[in-house]
Amino acid sequence: MREAEMKKWWLILFIWLCAFEAHGELVEEIIQVPVEVTDIYWRTHRQSITLTIFRDDRLEKSPFLILNHGRAVSKSGRAKLGRARYSANSAYLVGKGFAVFVPTRIGYGVTGGPDVEDSGVCDRKNYLPGYEAAAAQSMAVIDYAKSKSYVDANRGIVLGQSYGGATAVALAARNIGGVLGAINFAGGGGGNPETSPGNPCSEYQLKELFADYGKKARIPMLWLYSQNDRYFGSEYPLRWFDAFKKQGGVAQYVQLPAYGKDGHGSFTSNPNAWKPHVEEFLKTIGFSF
Repeated sequence: MREAEMKKWWLILFIWLCAFEAHGELVEEIIQVPVEVTDIYWRTHRQSITLTIFRDDRLEKSPFLILNHGRAVSKSGRAKLGRARYSANSAYLVGKGFAVFVPTRIGYGVTGGPDVEDSGVCDRKNYLPGYEAAAAQSMAVIDYAKSKSYVDANRGIVLGQSYGGATAVALAARNIGGVLGAINFAGGGGGNPETSPGNPCSEYQLKELFADYGKKARIPMLWLYSQNDRYFGSEYPLRWFDAFKKQGGVAQYVQLPAYGKDGHGSFTSNPNAWKPHVEEFLKTIGFSF
């Protein structure tokens, strides 16, 4: 049943994409955005990142949506990312009226460069510099998005999957002007589904970091994790969420159902499970479809 539903979902998106292309409505643009970040060793790195933009060219003004990708366990896996697009998800979000900005961050795919998100050895992780480096790149993308004539600079959200989900939490803690909400899909770090399923490195460090973000974040958030997430398990994300909330963070938690052998990738593989929650959240923070 799930396989049939997924085939139906992808067929609908394929037809939708073809319709967009046939009528000149869906625009995909690739540009370079200069960024500056600091890594765990306090080294400054300056280079440009590849940014993919999806939008509906019929709309005079669209709210902006920043969509951040995750982090592969290995260096080779990060290089294989290519150009981050999330084409099916992006088409869905464009259909909801957003202009979608998908950065390929430093150290990944076509952008290349050093691993500025490295957080050290497993038992002594220092996650903060990596997430702040990812957030700094996202800030450059937000500034770029706000400068475009087709973007409503006063209405936008940030969204991310896995490492990008935790980056959405880091961005929420910055309370950025115009960002009305943030969505965290399976956010975290240090997970390895093969060698330590459900047991991420230095989990307590992540808990403390999310608690610290909770002290600062005042925009509404939605956190979504699958029951059978092999990167972070089902208990640790709830601990992180509770730590975030107890310090004042404004958020709601959704436990998505198990999917396949590893629900960590439900953002792309199981959209029917999360779409109703995301759409309801967007409506509560002022977006209408």
